[in-house]
This record gives sequence, structure tokens and C-alpha cells, in this order.
Amino acid sequence: MPDVPLSQLRAAQPRRRGLAAALFFLVIAAGAAYVINHLVVDLRTVQGVSALPFVLLVIALVIALGFEFVNGFHDTANAVATVIYTNSLEPHTAVIWSGAWNFLGVLVSSGAVAFGILQLLPVELILQVGSHAGFAMVFALLIAAILWNLGTWYLGLPSSSSHALVGSIIGVGIMNQWLSGPSGTSGVDWTQALGVGKALLFSPVVGFVLSALLLLAMKRFVHAPRLYREPEPDKPPPLWIRALLILTCTGVSFAHGSNDGQKGMGLIMLILIGVVPTAYALNKAVTPEQTVTFVAAARAASTTLAHYALATPPDNPRAEVEAYVSTQRLQPATLPALRALTDTIGDQVSLSGSMAQVPQAIVDNVRNNMYVASEAIRLMEKAHTPAFSAADAATLEDFRKQMDHATKFIPTWVKVAVAIALGLGTMVGWKRVVVTVGEKIGKQHLTYGQGASAEAVAMLTIGMADVYGLPVSTTHVLASGVAGTMAANGSGLQWSTVRNLALAWLLTLPASIALAALLFWVFRQFF
Repeated sequence: MPDVPLSQLRAAQPRRRGLAAALFFLVIAAGAAYVINHLVVDLRTVQGVSALPFVLLVIALVIALGFEFVNGFHDTANAVATVIYTNSLEPHTAVIWSGAWNFLGVLVSSGAVAFGILQLLPVELILQVGSHAGFAMVFALLIAAILWNLGTWYLGLPSSSSHALVGSIIGVGIMNQWLSGPSGTSGVDWTQALGVGKALLFSPVVGFVLSALLLLAMKRFVHAPRLYREPEPDKPPPLWIRALLILTCTGVSFAHGSNDGQKGMGLIMLILIGVVPTAYALNKAVTPEQTVTFVAAARAASTTLAHYALATPPDNPRAEVEAYVSTQRLQPATLPALRALTDTIGDQVSLSGSMAQVPQAIVDNVRNNMYVASEAIRLMEKAHTPAFSAADAATLEDFRKQMDHATKFIPTWVKVAVAIALGLGTMVGWKRVVVTVGEKIGKQHLTYGQGASAEAVAMLTIGMADVYGLPVSTTHVLASGVAGTMAANGSGLQWSTVRNLALAWLLTLPASIALAALLFWVFRQFF
């Protein structure tokens, strides 16, 4: 076989990159067409609504997708940092590759992280997200998170989009409670916030320790000196090292899409439910056969609650159950109210025949009834109060899952829209963070082995968090992983960079809380 001149090989590389970019943008264009078509079809079912809600819907969707776009070039830069810095992939190829796997990660995500984050919000804002306060909430938390992400990206700091969004949600909850005064309005679900906070707090520690241990294990059992030297300028690593780094980059990109992409999905569903509840309040994919099962589960739950609900139900059962969800204090009327609300839900769905046939006039009410009942059962299970028997707890849990299937769903077009925003965001703005990860964390440049160790741990950590429905920061897990490998390698740390990273980590929550609270107050006056 004749040798191919080096000039021809170099000339072929831009053509291959151009072909890959064209294919990627073709997929993006097809996805955008899919999104627009399905959104238009869904909105055709909405009748008797003025143009204003649709204008607000478009604005809110643009801002929500803008958050995911910023998330793409802010967080995903960490996924491509090692393959670019080690010359394993050419930068344009790397971001296209990472963007494609982010896209796939979003598409296969479960939605557990999305709705776990939404549980931080005050219950009345979730139930009335289409109200003035609801729009103020959505715009405030999204804009606050975007502004903080842009600011830290401009400074080249690997800050966390997850921290920024969680902080924004907490800020809205605190301001909502402060504005409402002693009216009984809820603020932040601090129990849920503590669980989310633990995941965000401990994931960098896990990244640091496990990456250090993995590098030490590699040096003990994999005797390949080149693996532990810094990359040579403009020269790719040996094929097996290159394959390892590309594999870990792929895993981090996929895991990032499946975890971080869900945050935007949850917010988009909140927007859709609030603005056009007739189209999105209930999962119309629930079949008539599944609806029969749902009604049977509601009747069984009502019978179960009758064993514990001995008082007469109040006149407004949902208000009583909502008060329990807000305060998490069980009152004598709570269980009778929950049983009455369960009967109402069963009757409403049974008379309709299927979720898709619930009348437009009551669909929002049915959805809110289900949401409040589901949250009440979840909180009772968590507190073990009242003390349900094992069989009764299983019956109530089955009913809760049925309600969640009907209300906590994400249409495929929403996943595609978020995937497009995240994938496109991956393709811009990566340079600042790549330099920080490769050269500014340790006193020596990043080696192949260090990059592979940090990304392998990040991939597994984020993947496990997705399984358990916990939001974690891709940025913090990977950056702390690189720091761990530097410490294990004896390379030393650049404390100025570590200080800036720690400062961004510490300031993200309070800064986003304050910014979101201020914006929520301003938007409440405006709306």
C-alpha cells in the first residue's frame, strides 16, 4: 500500500471536521423541526386563551433554554478539557463529540433529578405557577442562575450551574415567605434542600479522594511511563491512552447530559403547566387501561386511609392537605382531608375515562389535587408519621407512584429541546475553562493518567447521582478530581487557583440566593 503524503493527511483533517460539524448541525436542525412541530400540535388543543400567555410562554422557554445553553459551554467545558489539553482530540472535533453525547444523555434521562429540584420550591408557587407570582418565580430563578454562570465563566472559574440553580430556587423561596409575612405561606423545603446540599457538598470530596486513589492504583499496576508525563505540544498520545481519554470524555459528557439537562427540563415543564395547563397538566400518554388501574389505586388508598382518618373531613380538603405539605405538621384534620381529596381525584379521573379526556375546565384542578396528595404521602412516608402498617404503606406508595406518573412527566420534545440547547452550548466558550483545568490547578501540567483518572471518577459519580435522582456539579467533581490527582502525584497545587475555585464554590449559593431573591421582589412588583 503506497504511503500517503503528510500534506494530504493534513488537508483531509479539515474536511473530516467539516463533515462532522455538518452532520451535527443537521441533527440539530432535525431536532428543532421536531420540537416546533410537536409544540404546535400540542398547543392546537388549547382554546379560549388570549395571546398574552403564549407570548409569556415563548419568553420563558427562551430563557429556560438559554440557561441550558449557558450550562453547556460553562459545565461541559470540563468534559472536553482533558481530551483537548492532551491532544487526544482536535478542539472542534472534541466539542462536537461531547455535544453529541450530551444530546444522547438528555434524551435517555429519567426526570428524577428534575422533579427532585422542583420539590425545593414553595408548594403554592408550584400550584399557581401560571399566576403573576409564578411567572416572577420562573424568570427570577432562571435569570439569576444565568447571570452568575456568565460571570464566573468570564473569569474562567469552573463554577457550578447546579449550585447556581439551587441557590436561585432557595432565594425565591425565602423572598416568597418574607413577602407573604405571617400568612402561612411556605418558603423553602429545608429537608429537601439539605438532601440536595449534601449531594452538592460531598460530590467534590468524592471526586478528590477517588481520583487520587485511582491514579495511585494506576501507577502501581500500569507501568507505562508516558502515561504519567505531561502531553507533548501538538502531538497526540499513544493510541491506547488516546482511546482511554476519549472514552472517559464520552462518559462524562453523557452523564452530564443525563443529570444537568434535567434541571432545564423540570423548569420547562413548570412553565408549560403554568401557562397552558390544558395541554400539559396531565400525562396524556396514560392509556385508558392504565387509567382503570389508577382509579383502582385511588379507591384502595381511600380505603386504607379510612383506617386512620377518624374525624370528619373539612369543607376544603385540598387546602388542609396543602397546609400540611407547607408546614409538615400533621393535624387531626389532615388524614380525613387526604382521604376526601383521594376520593375526589378518583371520581374526577373515573368520570373522564382517561387522562386525555379530563375536561379542560378542570384539568388544572385535577393536576393540583394529585400534586398535593402525592407530596403529602411522600412527606408522611419520610416522617413515618402516622405509623402506617407495611401493607397500608405499600398501598399508599402505589397510589403516589400512579399520581406521579400522571403529573411528573416530560414529553420527548422537551428533552430534544434541552438536548439541542446543551449540545450547542458545548460548542462555544470552552477555552477559558480548559486552560484552568489543564494548567492552573496543579503546579505541573495535567498528565494523561491524571486526566483519565479524574474523568473516570467524574463519569461514575455523576452517573450514580442520576440513578438516585440527586443533582451534582460536573464542574466541581471534575475540578476536585484533577486537584486530587495533583496531590497524589506530588505535583503540588496552585493555591491561587484553588482559592478562587473554593471561593466560587462558597459564594455561588449565597450570591445566587441574594440575586434571585432581589429579582423575584422586582418581578413581583412588575407583574
